[in-house]
Amino acid sequence: MDNFIKNKYEASQKRKLRIRARLRRKNAFTPRLSISRSSKHIYAQIIDDTKGITIAAASDMEKGASYKSKIEAAEAVGKAIAERAKEKGVETVIFDRGSYLFHGRVKALADSARSGGLNF
Repeated sequence: MDNFIKNKYEASQKRKLRIRARLRRKNAFTPRLSISRSSKHIYAQIIDDTKGITIAAASDMEKGASYKSKIEAAEAVGKAIAERAKEKGVETVIFDRGSYLFHGRVKALADSARSGGLNF
């Protein structure tokens, strides 16, 4: 029973690695838009895995930001990450949702980044 998953954390890590492996097979040289969220906040990074650097990052905890809802915060982060990526010359990324479902805040961030000019 080597495949037995002991807890939610291990299941989450397994899902994340499975999704990331699928993304690598598709296109290993395109930067990836990685999402991370907690119960209160959401974060986004554009990562170049070939060089091992973060190109751009955004979160809802930046100074001067206040939001009425978590969805609104996710949309603002999506627009910010798209804007910062364009400044750095990145227009095409692959979307790495981690172990999260493409629903709610993750979907709002992705749709906002697309409307901000990122292609994925």
